[in-house]
Amino acid sequence: MKEFRNAKKRVEVSVGESVRILRELQELSQSQLTELTGIPQTTLSAIENGRVNLGVERAKVLAKALKCHPAVLVFPGWEVPLESAA
Repeated sequence: MKEFRNAKKRVEVSVGESVRILRELQELSQSQLTELTGIPQTTLSAIENGRVNLGVERAKVLAKALKCHPAVLVFPGWEVPLESAA
C-alpha cells in the first residue's frame, strides 16, 4: 500500500455540525428530518448548535434517517491508525 496517502484534515467538525452537514447534503430541512425521526425540530436545532448532547439513542435514530453509521455522528473527528484500518 505504498501508493496510499493519508488525507489532510482540513476542518474540525463537532457532533452537531456533522448532523447538520449530513442533513444538508441530503437536502433535508430540520422539519423533514423531524418527520423522519420523530425528534422535535427544536431538539434538532439544539443538537446542531451544540446546546443539547446527541446521545446514543438519538444517534441511532438520526443515523438511520441520514443513512449513515451512528459513529459518523457521534465521533466526527475520530482517526483510525493505518495499521488497524481494514
